[in-house]
Amino acid sequence: MGIGVSASGSVVLSEVLGTIRLKVFLSGMPELRLGLNDRVLFELTGRGTNKSVELEDVKFHQCVRLSRFDSDRTISFIPPDGDFELMSYRLHTQVKPLIWIESIIEKFSHSRVEILVKAKGQFKKQSVANGVEISVPVPGDADSPKFKTTAGSARYLPERSALLWSIKTFPGGKEHLLRARFGLPSVRAEEEEGRPPIAVRFEIPYFTVSGLQ
Repeated sequence: MGIGVSASGSVVLSEVLGTIRLKVFLSGMPELRLGLNDRVLFELTGRGTNKSVELEDVKFHQCVRLSRFDSDRTISFIPPDGDFELMSYRLHTQVKPLIWIESIIEKFSHSRVEILVKAKGQFKKQSVANGVEISVPVPGDADSPKFKTTAGSARYLPERSALLWSIKTFPGGKEHLLRARFGLPSVRAEEEEGRPPIAVRFEIPYFTVSGLQ
């Protein structure tokens, strides 16, 4: 899932880039059939017809019998052994960010900068985000980093002009804070418009936002 949020908090990009992967341990060459929920539409031409779950840029593995799919939308295939990608798709959908990020940056007489980052899980408490990585841009000449977090750990990546906040597990509904301080040895004006966005990466097992079942 890819989501872009403006500085004012508005969602400017919301799409799902999904795949269906299979791991096969079958003897012989059985034919398998995969059925999806009735709300799913496969839109191969890019033209929308209604507000159901509409998949675009659909690509199938070469084992899928496309003639069968064209006739009744059944995904019929004789799978190869082992792990493979059965299909990939793209979906435009309006969803809120699953981990909401707020940041406050304060500069003090060009001698130091302090950054406060708040991260909140906006998904159900029963789910847990794993391997959360929050990349926060910092001035290119920053040094002497100091961090304090309520969860996980943070480190400075000077080659990327960013700090990386890593949280191993992030339960839904929880909120965590990071405070960072950097020295600024040089005096220079930084253009606000040229600052890269904060980037967030994570995985939530058995969680879907696409409506695909």
